[in-house]
Amino acid sequence: MNYEVNGYNIFVIVLVTFVSSIILVPIMRKVAIHVNAMDEPNARRLNKIAMPTLGGLAIFFSFMLGYMLYANQSLQMLSILMGSFLLVIFGMVDCINPVKAKYRFVVQVVAASIIVFYGNIVLNEVTFFGKYFFFPQPWNYIITILFIVTITNAINFTDGMDGLASGISSIYFLTIAIISFILKRSDGLDVILSLIMLGSTLGFLVYNFPPAIIYLGDTGSQFLGFIIAVIALLGFKTATFTSLIIPILILAIPLLDVVFAIIRRALKKENPTKPDKSHFHHQLLKMKFSTKVSLLIIYFIELLFAAVSILYALGDTTYAIIIYIGLMIVFIFIVMTTDILFPKK
Repeated sequence: MNYEVNGYNIFVIVLVTFVSSIILVPIMRKVAIHVNAMDEPNARRLNKIAMPTLGGLAIFFSFMLGYMLYANQSLQMLSILMGSFLLVIFGMVDCINPVKAKYRFVVQVVAASIIVFYGNIVLNEVTFFGKYFFFPQPWNYIITILFIVTITNAINFTDGMDGLASGISSIYFLTIAIISFILKRSDGLDVILSLIMLGSTLGFLVYNFPPAIIYLGDTGSQFLGFIIAVIALLGFKTATFTSLIIPILILAIPLLDVVFAIIRRALKKENPTKPDKSHFHHQLLKMKFSTKVSLLIIYFIELLFAAVSILYALGDTTYAIIIYIGLMIVFIFIVMTTDILFPKK
């Protein structure tokens, strides 16, 4: 098997961005402390001391280095850089002086619109469980923007425990790379971005794994979600993804967590964006699992969903669907035994 992308060895790409991130994270930690970009402890947060929150900058700068060294220039890549830069700048402001959710949403829509209208990365058609869907204009633009914003917020909502968002993102990037090489479709932009982001995110995870010494902040969580969504869209264009079910499977935990959060808050007649302590990782902590054990449990579940997505991509759709249904039954059982949806006595 050829382990090269754009003429560069994939392990070199991951290693260079990994080392870059390893070096940059401590620097960004000092910068965060200097500008007072700190996550102060409160009743909702898990941290007991103030934590620096500009870790996402280290991932972004490592991503930029990887782009300059290994990625080809293109209109699509330029749109990705523009949208990413917008989210990162806004995230920095939010980390220093928190901004209302509605303004965050507007910036996310603008960043997604850059991808759609300038980069021409649009979701025109998908298959889902064997069903074909075609989106005519302007619905294709609207659906693509909503897709990007949804994934961006899913990762942002997930960033509530040490190593969670960065770990889930790393599993996603690794899974995309594996699928691409198995299918011999490793020459697309989605693959090179996945490898660059894998190294960058793993380097940050070294410092973010429990006990963390730095957080992603909105700078990092929004950037990760944005790139994950863009890679998914690029995967449809390069046939890495033959069905919408593949990226949804890989991101099962964060997407389901968002759905449950919306339902939970709707039942309580609360604002859907209102933070709380009833997310899936909070439920594991309530079961008296430690932060590290809770994280490893979520990693394990995510890896199972990722393995199913690989099976589906390889064409073993029947086995994949059977395993997927089994995983969903187990997951729903866990949900119903907790207060992730309804308060339990």
